[in-house]
Amino acid sequence: MKILLFGKDGQVGWELQRALAPLGQVIALGSRNTEFAADFSDPDALAATVRAVAPRWIVNAAAYTAVDRAESEPELARTVNAIAPGVLAREAAVIGASLVHYSTDYVFDGSGSTPWVEDAPTGPLGVYGTTKLEGEEAIRRSGCPHLILRTSWVYAARGSNFAKTMLKLAAERAALKVIDDQIGAPTGADLLADVTAHALRQAGRQPQVCGTYHVAASGLTSWHAYAVHVIEQARCLGRPIRVEREAIEPVPTSAFPTPARRPGNSRLDTRKFQQAFDLNLPLWQTGVDRMLAEVLG
Repeated sequence: MKILLFGKDGQVGWELQRALAPLGQVIALGSRNTEFAADFSDPDALAATVRAVAPRWIVNAAAYTAVDRAESEPELARTVNAIAPGVLAREAAVIGASLVHYSTDYVFDGSGSTPWVEDAPTGPLGVYGTTKLEGEEAIRRSGCPHLILRTSWVYAARGSNFAKTMLKLAAERAALKVIDDQIGAPTGADLLADVTAHALRQAGRQPQVCGTYHVAASGLTSWHAYAVHVIEQARCLGRPIRVEREAIEPVPTSAFPTPARRPGNSRLDTRKFQQAFDLNLPLWQTGVDRMLAEVLG
């Protein structure tokens, strides 16, 4: 089986190269690829790549994810997040391929405290969420078999992430302020990649399971509680931590104004995914602790 992977250098794309390898031949492309065009700011070139490679599956891990910058670059965000995925889906339909695409809890308005189910009313708060929702809709209109996997609070051992930022600040400062009124589940890129491989394989055999799903680690936390967990784990591992636990102050989102509004409720109901694919999504602490063990060595 031939799998065409876009966004190979991102957090999820890097892990997908590993997770998809046992399933077949993976052609992994990044935006700087020279053999095949993979620049999502040029959707027409993507169409030529799909036709040239002729894969059985397309896995799109590329996206415009700069949430605040999207407010001042709406056309670029729309091209990358909406137009380009639509082109991939259209070309997939033409050649008889299927598509995996990642989306986000930002397609919802972030209100309330109930975990979002897949068919809940959408209402994005900014350009990023709006363009991601437009990308979903373009894929559905194409008619190609697809898996749209919405997730949230993604991190990885590779590259920068919230946990690494907190550890750096905790070693330098005597006090920290961290937002405590946004709730979600930190979800590892490795977990996303692994369950994608399982779901892709099953969808290839049972096309009726194609559709939109929510995928995130189990359990819930706030950014503040997440930071406390990370810092205390590092302290237990003997890392130099300056800030005391009592000096990590919980603050509201309004304490850190940003160009784009953030959803307060990033809870995702993942029961549909777990039941459809007979998979277990472990607690967020399991993945975070594993990541910390890796980065702290």
